[in-house]
This record gives sequence, structure tokens and C-alpha cells, in this order.
Amino acid sequence: MHIRDILATSKPSLSFEFFPPRTAPAWEDLYQAIRELEPLRPSFVSVTYGAGGTTRELTHDLVVRIKQSTSIPPVPHLTCVGHTEAEVEAILDRYAAAGVANILALRGDPPKDQPDYDWSQGDFRHAADLVRFIRKFNASGRHPDPRGFGIGVAGFPEGHPSTPNRVAELDFLKAKVDEGADYICTQLFFDNHDLLDFRDRCELAGIHVPIIAGVMPVTSLQGMKRMAELAAGARYPAKLIRALNRANGSPEAVERVGIHYAAEQCAGLLDEGIEGIHFYTLNKSRATLEIFHSLGLER
Repeated sequence: MHIRDILATSKPSLSFEFFPPRTAPAWEDLYQAIRELEPLRPSFVSVTYGAGGTTRELTHDLVVRIKQSTSIPPVPHLTCVGHTEAEVEAILDRYAAAGVANILALRGDPPKDQPDYDWSQGDFRHAADLVRFIRKFNASGRHPDPRGFGIGVAGFPEGHPSTPNRVAELDFLKAKVDEGADYICTQLFFDNHDLLDFRDRCELAGIHVPIIAGVMPVTSLQGMKRMAELAAGARYPAKLIRALNRANGSPEAVERVGIHYAAEQCAGLLDEGIEGIHFYTLNKSRATLEIFHSLGLER
């Protein structure tokens, strides 16, 4: 199902993100999480793509398995890093043949062992270049949907880590949308004011596609520190830190606080008319299930 149709019929949209595991037990844990979350009838699920394309085949295998064995539309991530046009074209052909309808087009991160990565190694330097190429593929008529792939791009409510100039950041986002993106899915954030201000700034910049808010509940202090690294310095509001401090290091209390905070965050976003919420699940179902039920949503 094309993302335009999904977002037109799912108001608000509710979606999840998974990543391809690397061990057999982890795969089974993920499939269990998918089985537990499928009854919620998510609008779609996205599947991550490792830095430098390191999980290319694992991402493809997980996307195809979700497509074939569940009722959930999968949205694979696709990044620019190190890819040639021929490689990306082959990936798009495989997804089109499998009936995958949508792609999340990202610039992506270089491999961790290449801090001085040379972006000239590939044919795509920016996500806008990748969006343009996917639109070119769509025009070739090789996708079973006459519209081709639906295309999502990333947005950064707290600011893009490599673009401290917030004016230029919106210019880059608008470039991606102008090249043909159908929606924006944001990086995780913990203060709704950041998302609402981001939405307003997008409107002022002439960006008029749906914005889906990325939410990740804190379920452990260790995970909180890892989130800050993965999200390039996610900002933790004092309100959240105070609540976590009251847990006195108890893992169970930290998890309860994190789920409660994320549930309140989601309720606030829905009250503000946000068009969708995207849960970063870390391949677990419990926190997402509890938040979903606390919102009183029926799908």
C-alpha cells in the first residue's frame, strides 16, 4: 500500500521501527515482538539499514518476511553511503519485484571505522540526491504501482547534528521534499515543544507534507545513554531527568517512568493534531503495547 494511501486513511498513523538482528535468538525475539504488535494494526513498520549499508541483505530479508507473513506494510530504509546508482537501482528492482511499496530515503552514517569517510566514494552525497533517483526509477514504470515507490525522508526536531545552522537545515529538508518526498519521519525527541516548533518552521518554509513524530520510551538508564549516542546527542528535558532520578536506580521503576513519560508525550502530540507517531521499539513490544493501550486508541 502506497504511503500516500496509508496516511490518508490512518489518522493518526501509528507505526514502528525494527532493526535486523544478527543472531538466531535475536531473530526469534523480534518475530515474537512482531506477533505481539501486529494486532494493533500498525500503519506500517520501518526496517533500518546499517551504517555503510552493512545490513543490506539482512534488511532485505526482514522486509520481505514482514511483507509475506504479516498484514503490516514494511518500509525499508535506504541510505546513500558508498552506493553507486547501479547498486541502488538493483535494490529498488528487488523491492519492486517483492511488492514493497515504500522507501525511507536517508543520507545515512558512514561505517564506524571510517570517521573521515569520503562522500565522493558513492554517487549520492545527500538524501535529496537519493530521493531524486528513486523518483527517476518510479518514472521508468518498473514498479507494479503506477506511482512507483512512496518516499519518506528524515526530519530533526532538535536540529541535525552535522548542520548547526538551523536555517540551512530547513533548506536541506525542503530540498528533499521538493525532489519528491511524500512524508517526513522525525528523529526521536523528548520535548514536544521541539516537535511543534519544528512543524511550524516547516510550514513557514513551505514544507507541506505529513510529519510523523518519532518517539522512543526510556526503558533503562543504560539504554538512555545509548540513545544519546545513536541520536547524536538527544536532549533530555529536566522533567524527565527528575522523574528518572526518583526511581533511585531501580530498573523496574525506571521502565515505569519511561513508559509513563512517553505515553504522556504521545497523548500531548495527538492533542496537538500531529499526523502520526512512529515508535522506535528497539525490537521490543512491551513498552509500545503499554503506551498504545494507555492512549485508548482503537484501530
